[in-house]
Amino acid sequence: MNRFSFLSLLAGGVLAVASLSVSADDITRNKTPGSDFPIAQSVQVPGASELIFVSGAVPKPVVEGGDPDDPATYGDTEIQTVSVLKEVQSRLQRLGLDMGDVVMMRAYLVGTPETDGRMDFAGFMRGYTQFFGTEAQPNLPSRSAFQIAGLARAGWFVEIEVVAARSPD
Repeated sequence: MNRFSFLSLLAGGVLAVASLSVSADDITRNKTPGSDFPIAQSVQVPGASELIFVSGAVPKPVVEGGDPDDPATYGDTEIQTVSVLKEVQSRLQRLGLDMGDVVMMRAYLVGTPETDGRMDFAGFMRGYTQFFGTEAQPNLPSRSAFQIAGLARAGWFVEIEVVAARSPD
């Protein structure tokens, strides 16, 4: 086989692999056995899918002109979670994706005065379940939630980063 034939064969193989189609149905979301908790125990993404890593999003102020280091400027954990997830949703939409394409989430939560310095997990979940595990959007990501010492602004209680998967066109 000459070099030209080999390169043609190789290029044809690459094109054949690139043309494989994976639908959202090919992504497997494994529920936690015996639980209705709204996260996937694991998510399997086929190799032909494109993974999109979305940097951490933080809350927007709910009080215009408020002190950027005052939690009241951003609201409680639930309000901040909704704000952050709306920003994540907006970023995904600009890429032609939606929340149903999220396969992995990491949530970083800061303790609040109302919860004696512990993360407000209940408030986080009230915000989270507005976007995941709903009738309109049943796809659950795998997820971790961490309490951390602080974020870049003293008023922020929530930062979330996600990984989304897109089927090749």
